[in-house]
Amino acid sequence: MLNGLLTLEHLREQVRDWEAELSSWVAELGRYAKRAEARERLGAYLRGLLGEIGRRNSWQLAEHQGDAHPWGFQHLINRARWDEDGVRDAVRQRVYQALHDEDGVLIVDETGFLKKGRHSAGVKRQYSGTAGRIENCQIGVFLGYASCWGQGLIDRALFLPRDWAADRERCRQAGIPDEVTHRPKTALAREMLLRALDSGVTARWVTGDAVYGESFPLRWALEERGQGYVMAVSRKASVWQGAEQRKVGDLLEALQANADTGWTRLSAGAGSQGPREYDWVYLPVNPGPFEGWRRGVLVRRSLDDAREMTAYFTFAPCGTALEDLVLAAGARWNIERCFQESKSQLGLDQYEVRTWTGWHRHITLVMAAYALLVTLRRHQLKKNLLLSLGGQAPWCFPWPRCGDGCALPPLPSDEEGLRTRCNGSTGVGFISASPSITTG
Repeated sequence: MLNGLLTLEHLREQVRDWEAELSSWVAELGRYAKRAEARERLGAYLRGLLGEIGRRNSWQLAEHQGDAHPWGFQHLINRARWDEDGVRDAVRQRVYQALHDEDGVLIVDETGFLKKGRHSAGVKRQYSGTAGRIENCQIGVFLGYASCWGQGLIDRALFLPRDWAADRERCRQAGIPDEVTHRPKTALAREMLLRALDSGVTARWVTGDAVYGESFPLRWALEERGQGYVMAVSRKASVWQGAEQRKVGDLLEALQANADTGWTRLSAGAGSQGPREYDWVYLPVNPGPFEGWRRGVLVRRSLDDAREMTAYFTFAPCGTALEDLVLAAGARWNIERCFQESKSQLGLDQYEVRTWTGWHRHITLVMAAYALLVTLRRHQLKKNLLLSLGGQAPWCFPWPRCGDGCALPPLPSDEEGLRTRCNGSTGVGFISASPSITTG
């Protein structure tokens, strides 16, 4: 009976928290719209994204709102006067405040948006990791932030292919400003990373896949700022060892041929099937020009197939433990969870807009809705940490470990127990299920 009463009160508190947070967040974002009508529509769009709707496009959002037609939402997304970049900055700040931890990680990645036709801004037949093949799609480059508290999206950019940028009339028809030109995905990622760091966001690591790890301008921009990174690279990438430049592929072949290599078995974090264990080895390379920092190559080997290896370029303070580099490499999957949740629950890919502005506005508002859930999830996590001390079964959260930010003031009867659960060698923290996204 006591547990039942505690659960009921817990649910009541969650509802109160939800209503207060939603109203406050809508009011804060309304500051970026000049007219009252735009502010009202912006709030309704956000509530619709969080509601129980089959597809989150303008027609069904309007139906959810009780409107007879979608014109109001279409106007908000395409033509109304409001500052989508200001909303983006507010989202970044909210996510960072909710999730900030000394072991936090910034993650760059891209995702595809399958489209028909040729009129949507930036659409063409190109490789989409979402589909796993070449498809007619748009590609969005994203920046995420993750820690033991969860993960969220904090920036976005639509990739404009070269052939689009060369056809300015086609660009004008899609509402692409004349000053927007073709820029590589790595340049978009570098801009987002520097924007986040300039805004005061701090992270122990930056990580990403080989598309971004092989960009020397991106890595150099991070090194100049004293920003650590662990970024995947392909076998074609090159490093200097002494006076010799070597392909990463040659290093991996040498490791495979040398049975005496000192591999260490470590977990890259907790997964749905338990710890994600691999064999790891660190290879030093020529030191960079930054005192107190070292460059290296981190190699991961599959336990099932010793020939299956993945390499990472690393930039880390001297004395960094191998375990820390491994955990940073394993953190990249968190942005995939962001994509999965925001697409399945919030309609990240369910827009029906063709213009450059329309894409950025819809994506930004989905990120804003996701930021609200990130905040609520963080609140719920803190409550569950304390409830777990009273015999409540916590939910498993697949993050390698929690830093001091997760060590809430414990109950006197189990101080050691809380610290063990939060910082123990098992690599398992706690999280609740996602808060309900029904607004009613």
